[in-house]
Amino acid sequence: MSNSEYKGVDYYLLDELFTDEEKAIRDTVRDFVSNEVIPVIEKHNQEMKFPKELIPKMAELGIFGPTLPPEYGGMGINNMAYGLIMQELERGDSGIRSFASVQSGLVMYPIYTFGSEDQKKFWLPKLASAEKIGCFGLTEPDFGSNPGDMITKAEKVDGGYIINGAKMWITNGTIADIAVVWAKLDGKVRGFLVEKGTKGFSAPETKGKLSLRASITSELVFEDCLIPEENILPKSGGLKSPLMCLTQARYGIAWGVIGLAMQCYYTALEYSLSRVQFGKPIASYQITQEKLAYMLTEITKGQLLCFRLAQLKDKGIMKPQHVSMAKRNNCEIAKNIASTAREMLGANGILDEYPIMRHLNNIESVKTYEGTHEMHTLILGEDVTGIAAFK
Repeated sequence: MSNSEYKGVDYYLLDELFTDEEKAIRDTVRDFVSNEVIPVIEKHNQEMKFPKELIPKMAELGIFGPTLPPEYGGMGINNMAYGLIMQELERGDSGIRSFASVQSGLVMYPIYTFGSEDQKKFWLPKLASAEKIGCFGLTEPDFGSNPGDMITKAEKVDGGYIINGAKMWITNGTIADIAVVWAKLDGKVRGFLVEKGTKGFSAPETKGKLSLRASITSELVFEDCLIPEENILPKSGGLKSPLMCLTQARYGIAWGVIGLAMQCYYTALEYSLSRVQFGKPIASYQITQEKLAYMLTEITKGQLLCFRLAQLKDKGIMKPQHVSMAKRNNCEIAKNIASTAREMLGANGILDEYPIMRHLNNIESVKTYEGTHEMHTLILGEDVTGIAAFK
């Protein structure tokens, strides 16, 4: 299968329900992934390097902050189209989608939502054009699922704030020009903008990853890091602020992993039709067909979850718990589909000639980050029972 032949997976004819604009945006990103991401991504994955050369093209396509108003560098598109962008990017690689998710949902969104007008006018157009790269610092070495216990602190001093602490597992951290950092100021979580080169701020890259290898992951370290007074996000306040950002990013994940699952299913289907054993293609055997039917059904269910989620988001009635359901379900089925596809390809499934092993390794991270399967399970449990099982 050549990349240009990929037409997606649409068993329930959802294309009939997308607008022409939504389909055009999706197809533009699909072509970009087929022609520019897939041909280079395996090499970058092997070398543990992010394909930085793709960033200007992604900016040119309007992939960063596309739902924001044009006056801030966005395109004003709806959340359905944004979801389809995330789906196509993750078909290429989770690291590519992560880069876009962080830039849009975890950097541009908090500046747009919690920032001053000056902050918005200065940073958002630069982030949209990728003149500036951003990262988001919430998770700490000792606090992942429980960010409310963070120990990073900000202290008010003459002329600004001094930040001390550390953040861990930060996508884009080492190359970021600006970090949206969450720290406790007088015991209350607030957002701060920390610029690259600020004295006392460093962002060493995390090495030794066996997943998300074509993505930059970093630690952020703050040692008496003094930032100017105007770098606080004035409308941020409490843990709810960073959690609102995570809801945006989790929305993108729910869509993205469907693209990953679609690519694994499509690869397994093509392979099973051409791989001959015992005199006929393995696609003609019942067990193989059962696997394909399972994969296709789960992808379709995940697509329907995302479709309705996008409608709820565009209507302004989406709850964070709605996102938890989609993130939880779709990561789980994407992991199972990638694993099943790996088995169907036999020994060939581990070769970099096929994308499956890379996707399988990536989904191990994506299923865990921005809320583990267990945490999203308990978020849903609390929503339907009224009882918080994790407190």
